[in-house]
Amino acid sequence: MDVFEQFGEWVSHDILRLAPAEHLGEAVSFFAGDIVKVTLLLAVMVFIVAIIRTYVTPKRIKKMLGGSKEGIGNVLAALLGVPTPFCSCSAVPLFIGLVESGVPLGVTFSFLIASPMVNEVAIAMLLGLVGWQVTLIYILSGLTIAIVAGIVIGRLGLEKEVEDFAYRMHVTNRRTKKNMKAKDRIKFAMQETREIVSKVFPYIAAGIALGAFIHGYVPVGFLSDIAGKDNALAVPIAVLIGIPLYSNAAGVIPIVQALMSKGMALGTALAFMMSVTALSLPEMIILRKVLKPKLIFIFAAILFLCITATGLLFNFILSGV
Repeated sequence: MDVFEQFGEWVSHDILRLAPAEHLGEAVSFFAGDIVKVTLLLAVMVFIVAIIRTYVTPKRIKKMLGGSKEGIGNVLAALLGVPTPFCSCSAVPLFIGLVESGVPLGVTFSFLIASPMVNEVAIAMLLGLVGWQVTLIYILSGLTIAIVAGIVIGRLGLEKEVEDFAYRMHVTNRRTKKNMKAKDRIKFAMQETREIVSKVFPYIAAGIALGAFIHGYVPVGFLSDIAGKDNALAVPIAVLIGIPLYSNAAGVIPIVQALMSKGMALGTALAFMMSVTALSLPEMIILRKVLKPKLIFIFAAILFLCITATGLLFNFILSGV
């Protein structure tokens, strides 16, 4: 039991006098411990990544990716998606900037996929809630999906399916400068940390609250029949359920953790999370501003297949799922 679990039990059992065996006591203990752990870890991770972002500016990203070949460019784009905006709506302007700068379309899609799926918020929360092993699995699988999907889209020759205005827009970096002093970088990072943590905290609280309810009230094994390894349709169903939803990692990860604790297979849980963060219907609506319907459909179909295949693969190879 770590210090945060002890804190949760102290709040639930000693302060509120809730019985450990009661559903409400379990739920409150879960919420109190996780809300502190996740918020602290998130603040540290966002601060570190914000420092990195003062060096990895949009201009430098365009320069790094502009002359990159297929494969190498996709890998670089996926990796550069990590320290950039953590939701699809804020990633779209930079996506336009990459397209306008002549970065290959497939490479830009590797960035677009990785940015909302694998970012500092997701990494921090996964570390805090499910440990480094699952976090590493998620990072590697998310980057792999971004790279593979980007390469596939790049080879389909779909440049004409991007709206014409995207090639004429100029996106500038308003937040960072090339020659910032150390104290300015720290100031920027502190400001980013306050803004991002305050922005996602309601999602954190809501997600952990729902996760706490599942943890405290949903019977153990409730999901084993519909989301266990013996159900071949569990993963595609989980992906389809995630498509109409819209949340960033802060909202969905606590729910995924609670679902896993109640019997959902790891691969199914990760596929559901990827679907919500990278394949949601609201994201497709946002992307319609710059992509034509044909490309959006192809993009969604490729992501669906990649996410489903990843979930099935992990359910097959990992023990205890």
